[in-house]
Amino acid sequence: MKPRKEVMVILFIGLCFSVMGLLSPVAGQAADMKEPILTVLNPLGTPPPIKLLPMAPRLDTIKGKIIYIVNDGYPGSNLLLGELKAVMEERHPDTTFIYRDKPGGMGGKIQELWDEIKEKGDAMILALGH
Repeated sequence: MKPRKEVMVILFIGLCFSVMGLLSPVAGQAADMKEPILTVLNPLGTPPPIKLLPMAPRLDTIKGKIIYIVNDGYPGSNLLLGELKAVMEERHPDTTFIYRDKPGGMGGKIQELWDEIKEKGDAMILALGH
């Protein structure tokens, strides 16, 4: 079985380039040159220290307190929290329950809600979806 003429030509050209690469002066220079020193920076940087905050103390009783029920907007959670509010008002008539929907995003409206809860509320139930 004879090899094809095209295959022999390709092999010959490849052999020529290989020999030229071995004899080229650039190959000799590469061995003489020092490797460059690379400085690699961490793209994450150094995170700032975390300020630990203690958990809020538990309430001894909810009698006479104002408790906010905050909905984060998960689909259907408004129905559940409406029922929760009704049951809690029935079981604890001397406690005030206030239902609020959490505004989307982290803009000024959400800060207003947190400030209202800090100022007027004694506790908060935050419903998270999923």
